[in-house]
Amino acid sequence: MPTPEVPLVSGADVEAAAELIGGVVRRTPLEHSRGLADLVGGPVWLKCENLQRTGSFKIRGAYTRIARLTDAERARGVVAASAGNHAQGVALAARLLGATATVYMPETAPLPKLAATRAYGATIEMLGQSLAEPLVAAAEHAERTGAVFIHPFDHPDVIAGQGTVGLEVLEQCPEVATVLVCAGGGGLVAGLAAAVKSRRPDVRVVAVQAEQAAALPGSLAAGRPVALESMATMADGIAVPRPSDLSFAHVQGLVDEVRTVSEEDLSRALLFCLERAKLVVEPAGVAAVAAVLADPTAFAPPVVAVVSGGNIDPVLLLKVVQHGMAAAGRYLSLRLQVPDRPGSLAALLAELAAGGANVLEVEHERTGTRLGVGEVEIGVVLETRGPTHAEEVVAALLRAGYAVTPE
Repeated sequence: MPTPEVPLVSGADVEAAAELIGGVVRRTPLEHSRGLADLVGGPVWLKCENLQRTGSFKIRGAYTRIARLTDAERARGVVAASAGNHAQGVALAARLLGATATVYMPETAPLPKLAATRAYGATIEMLGQSLAEPLVAAAEHAERTGAVFIHPFDHPDVIAGQGTVGLEVLEQCPEVATVLVCAGGGGLVAGLAAAVKSRRPDVRVVAVQAEQAAALPGSLAAGRPVALESMATMADGIAVPRPSDLSFAHVQGLVDEVRTVSEEDLSRALLFCLERAKLVVEPAGVAAVAAVLADPTAFAPPVVAVVSGGNIDPVLLLKVVQHGMAAAGRYLSLRLQVPDRPGSLAALLAELAAGGANVLEVEHERTGTRLGVGEVEIGVVLETRGPTHAEEVVAALLRAGYAVTPE
């Protein structure tokens, strides 16, 4: 049951927010995923908030909150703390509503998110390695200057604005049985659950967190918000050490299940979205898809997975794609002992080419203790078509007489 002293956002609150932001936000598409549907055994749809203005759902809550300030409050300006997506939402909403915006961001914030936030007209202050320090600094700025603090998830207006995603899901997929959505501080899943449960209490709402930044399981076990001591995840957008009392009350009272996904799950899901759905998604934004890929039979179809954001640093995208390919068995690292004579490497490469493996890296070693006189060890990193192809490549090398040691 929800915590009695914390009133929850109602379905009517979300509907009012939808009226307010109707001419500002995009009604993002719901795209069917055949690849996920085949795994689940029924329809699976992706709610593409990565195609929203500013590249994530955050504009919904930020605009709702700032639009409901008085003229005097807006004249004092607004301040926020964010790893990037909320920053962009606040910056754009403030510009549209004629308010100045200051945003505190961690030093680890991705460069594209920084550039976009500046482009929307906000002043940026950077400090700390996680969202914890910027949140404190933003609150102090508000106290010092009189600016209104726009919290990323700890306000009913923000939660109601984010919940408009849920209304769209119900309208676009009336037969939905399960909705999966990422959770960091919990504002999106709180609002979505409030919207969905008010109209369709039978729909199962599942929150998904990165397992290395998952504050909700421990908080639910304790019956109150509990802060994590440390976090380590590529999904910076949901790396929040503690839910607020308000968002926690919604999760406790309205969300049916909380799941966690590994870094490998996130990488694999990001690669899936790129290759199969043709969508650019950041690691936090792909958490719901990661949960479906990790355990597809756990969710009753029709399923809607909310793809919550697409603001990813190209450098990180490259690393995550490589990580995702490794997690999917598309990279194969081997070490082989061959005679140290002309033509040995050429023969090995010809064998690999015949098997359809693409060689990415080659390394020679002549001084290893495992090597006999007149031997050389060759390390290769190969790109394959998947685990079955990798097994075929290794089997072909063994048949050709090579001593193969997988790494």
